[in-house]
Amino acid sequence: MPTKPATLLRAHPLAAYFVLTFTISWSAALLVATPRLIAGRPLTNLTGILMFPAMLVGPASSGLILTWLLDGRAGLRLFARRMLLLRLPLRWYIPLLLPPAAIAAVLFSLAGFLSPVFYPQFFPLGIAFGIPAGIFEEIGWTGFAFPRMSERLGAFKSALLLGLLWGLWHLPVVNFLGAATPHGRYWLPYFLAFTLSMSAIRVLICWLYTHTNSVALAQLTHISSTGALVVLSPSHVTPAQEAAWYAVYGAVLWLGILAAGLRLPASKNSVTMP
Repeated sequence: MPTKPATLLRAHPLAAYFVLTFTISWSAALLVATPRLIAGRPLTNLTGILMFPAMLVGPASSGLILTWLLDGRAGLRLFARRMLLLRLPLRWYIPLLLPPAAIAAVLFSLAGFLSPVFYPQFFPLGIAFGIPAGIFEEIGWTGFAFPRMSERLGAFKSALLLGLLWGLWHLPVVNFLGAATPHGRYWLPYFLAFTLSMSAIRVLICWLYTHTNSVALAQLTHISSTGALVVLSPSHVTPAQEAAWYAVYGAVLWLGILAAGLRLPASKNSVTMP
C-alpha cells in the first residue's frame, strides 16, 4: 500500500516540483551570499555571479528526482532519450537564431535612433554562460514541468505560466544579471522587462518541444538566448537604459512570435508525457 507522502506526490507532482525547485535554488543562492550577509557587507557582483550556478541545482535535481520517484527507471531512460534527441530536420534549428537576431536588431536600432551607448558589444566567451544554464535548467522546466502542466492546462496556458514562474525563479540574482549591476531603484522595471523577455523565450521553447519532443532542442534554445544576452549586451548602459532595452527586446520577441504564428495547442493532453 502506498504511503501518504507517495500518494501526495502522485496527486500533486507539479506542486512538489515548484516547491522543491524554488526551495533548493533560493537556499543555494542564500548559502553563497551568507558569508557577506553575516559580515554585514553588501553583495558584490562576484557573489551574484556565483549565486546563479548554485541555483541551477534546483530545477535539474528536482526534475530528475521526481521523474525517478514517479516513473522509475523507465521514466529516467525515456527522459535520457529526450535529452539526446538531436536528429531533427534542419528547420527546427532555425529558431535558435531568433534570440541573437532580435537582440542585435533592437540594440542597433536603439543605437541609431537614441544613443550610441546601446551599440552591442561582442564578447564571444559569453556563450559559455549560457551552456550550464540551458543544460541544467531545461531538465526541470521542459523535461519535467511543462509536459505535466500541459496535461492539465494545455500547452499555451502552460507556456505562459511557466514563463512567469521562470522569471520569478531568477529573483534572488536578478539584480546581478545584465551589465548595469546593481540596478538600484530600477531593479523592479528591469525585473519586469526581464520577465517579459524570458516569458517570450519560454513560449518559443515550449512551441519547439510540442513539435519535436526534444529536451535537447529546448536546452540549445535556452543556451542561444542566455548566451546571446551575455555576448551582445551593451556594457556601458545605465540601469534605466538597460531596463528600457530589455523591455523593447521583450516586446520585439512577442511581436515576432505572434507574426510567425507560433501557435501552441490550447487543449489539454496536447504534449507527449514521459
